Amino acid sequence: MKTIQLNNGVEMPLLGFGVFQITDLKECEESVLTALQRGYRLIDTAAGYGNEAAVGKAIRRSNLARQEVFISSKVWITHDGYEETMASFKQSLKKLQTDYLDLYLVHMPYGDYHGSWRAMEELYKAGKIRAIGVCNFLADRLTDLILTHEIAPAINQMETHPFNQQKELRQLMSKNNIKLMAWGPFAEGQNNIFSNETLFKIGKKYGKTTAQVILRWLKEEDIIAIPKSVHANRIKENFAIADFSLSQEDKEQISQLDKAKPLILNITALSEVYRLHGLA
Repeated sequence: MKTIQLNNGVEMPLLGFGVFQITDLKECEESVLTALQRGYRLIDTAAGYGNEAAVGKAIRRSNLARQEVFISSKVWITHDGYEETMASFKQSLKKLQTDYLDLYLVHMPYGDYHGSWRAMEELYKAGKIRAIGVCNFLADRLTDLILTHEIAPAINQMETHPFNQQKELRQLMSKNNIKLMAWGPFAEGQNNIFSNETLFKIGKKYGKTTAQVILRWLKEEDIIAIPKSVHANRIKENFAIADFSLSQEDKEQISQLDKAKPLILNITALSEVYRLHGLA
């Protein structure tokens, strides 16, 4: 399993398993267990997903030592601020059946995320979290956080796929040694990504699927990916990307697919802000 070193020296797997939108808890548990048995060692969940307990059960059932599994979770916007984040973190530990997290993220750049960050810095210094980071932070909010706190984020988890490659944001992140973690690596199937001619042709050349080409591209860009699936064959397929490499021509063709705008979540749109806060 290839890893990437975070800005505090922690090693994190480049390929993981995500559980966003797996709302059936038994299905979530079985999918995570399948992923761990296949070889995944990074599991990404969140308080807002409502499935941390299922993830915890799967990890326990896997019989893997705790230090073998890299667990990432997030604090939701309804628990922003110092005190609420502290309380939410304790609940996450309880549900995940662990006494520490490998990565803890601020889920959204709304509300008192500064208070949340202070809590996370404190938990990090106490050894309860191995690395801290954020999700969905565009350049302005990310810069604000970096300039006003002692510890810079190790991770920024963003919508990242061939149609939204985050090129400008990655330049800022690189200057601060912040790693990009891709959510929605398959763009949730939008723009007919699985039948995209460019990606399909590249895959055909190597005997690989479009999904495998995307994950291999992310890996070679040093972008952490957390694909989700509830199907055992696809979980296996998504993991099987170590036996081929993309050419420079392949990478240039994929680069040209970039539309430089989100397809899934426009974090700056008022309608999204209202929806995420339950005001829509």
